[in-house]
Amino acid sequence: MKASTSFAVGGAGVFGAWIAHTLRRAGYVVTLFDPYGAAHSRASSGGESRIIRCAYGADEIYTRMAQRSLTLWNDFFAATKRPQLFHRTGVLWLTEPNDRHANASRVALREAGVDFEDLTPAELRRRYPQICAPSNLGAIFEPNAGALMGRQAVQAVVEEFVRTGGTYRQAPLAAPQKVEFPADVLIYACGPWLGKLFPEILGSRLFLTRQEIVFFGIPAGDLRFQPPQLPVWLDFGSARGMYGFPDLEARGFKLACDRHGPPIDPDTADRLVSESTVQQMRAYLAERFPALAAAPVVDTRVCQYENTSNGDFVIDRHPGYENVWFAGGGSGHGFKHGPAVAEYVMRVLDGADAEPRFLLANKKTAQSRAVF
Repeated sequence: MKASTSFAVGGAGVFGAWIAHTLRRAGYVVTLFDPYGAAHSRASSGGESRIIRCAYGADEIYTRMAQRSLTLWNDFFAATKRPQLFHRTGVLWLTEPNDRHANASRVALREAGVDFEDLTPAELRRRYPQICAPSNLGAIFEPNAGALMGRQAVQAVVEEFVRTGGTYRQAPLAAPQKVEFPADVLIYACGPWLGKLFPEILGSRLFLTRQEIVFFGIPAGDLRFQPPQLPVWLDFGSARGMYGFPDLEARGFKLACDRHGPPIDPDTADRLVSESTVQQMRAYLAERFPALAAAPVVDTRVCQYENTSNGDFVIDRHPGYENVWFAGGGSGHGFKHGPAVAEYVMRVLDGADAEPRFLLANKKTAQSRAVF
């Protein structure tokens, strides 16, 4: 790229914020746009907290991207004096015997040099007695992983982008033929709005799903559900698809389901959690965290995943415009990867070979999830 190249980035979620920030740090003129505000309440990046972990089964590409992103997040928080935006709780992945995904994760973690522990069922029960684990349930524990404070972290990246000379505007986004702002290169990183802006290209290749989250109040004075006594955890075995966070910043015990929910419109959907979801979560708590089975609901959230057909990101050039790019398809796991996605975009813009898994041509119109 020429040093004089100017950029406009649409979408101030985690991908757009990090792309704009990374381009600006490289010396380019960059304008960042978002119609509702950075990490706003409708955005996929607008939630309270997000997991960062490196275990991805055999998908070593995401293991290494998460590993790189963890370094870049920590460097950013140190440089901007915001260490409170990352809680190094560790991440505990509950695993059943002969779990192929877990076994592949162990191989990929070793290959990448990521620190982790294998916990036997006895070790799991001894270390985390607040988890009601059957006798055959073990775990993979990543001690350096944890929780990013989602909304605050994205807003911090945007603030640093502006502080270093970037321009941020809250303004509507439009498809290229209607764009009125001047820039040599346009990068659309607007998550669930990509399909709306580019219906012919992405409308049938992005699947927006409603994801409901509930925060349960912990018992007064009970420290078992706060770090370091409890890490971030995932319980994906037996089709449960549940995950959660310890009580961070006194917000409560966060519980969510990674299984894809019903379709959602990010602009018009009411963000109210259904009573049926609360009851399903209570049933799960009774099984796995029985001390919280009758805990009060203290907060709720509804966000969305913008899923590609298999869960891979979509990072590619617009087929009709040489200077227009897409960066999206976070598919429920993308937040952690924001810094590494930005570095990847920079490399591709500079002429590096593209990762085939991220290309538009590999995005199908029927879902078959493969990335977890």
